[in-house]
Amino acid sequence: MPNLNRRLLSIAALSLIALGAVRAAEPEVPAPAPSPATNTAAARDRARVLHAAYISTLDAIHRYYFRANQAVLPARALEDVFDEMAETQQIEARWIAVNTPAMSIQHEPKTPFERQAASAIAAGRTEFEQVESGVYRRAGAIALADGCVACHMGSARPPNTQRYAGLVISMPVVEP
Repeated sequence: MPNLNRRLLSIAALSLIALGAVRAAEPEVPAPAPSPATNTAAARDRARVLHAAYISTLDAIHRYYFRANQAVLPARALEDVFDEMAETQQIEARWIAVNTPAMSIQHEPKTPFERQAASAIAAGRTEFEQVESGVYRRAGAIALADGCVACHMGSARPPNTQRYAGLVISMPVVEP
């Protein structure tokens, strides 16, 4: 196993060096234009795709890179992606605690929508949405694995009920 890890690290390092050389030769590309406001159906589809992409990325970071007490938490690392998407695409995303203690006060549900979404997810819904004042909001459930629960709950023993977090994605919409 150690040899495999060394090989993977070597491949990753060479890839990054090669990518840096290619990037250095490329002209600077301007940031993409923000996504225009869209209708609710399109916003719903975008939010579902983003939810799947963010969760797949979170799972991959956990699986391949995260080691307890040795790295940035994967959910925290994705907050940098959320910030970039908000700045460049006007699409906001944030984590909310559902039925486990929040790891950060930043993750407590703050708005009435977020509190309703957390309650709906805790009750078994996989998603909860709302359109209000030109903004589409979608909260999707994230089933927490035993390792996540151990940190959130402070116990190595898994609980008897499934524990969840939520991912809230918001974007502007224009309705006819």
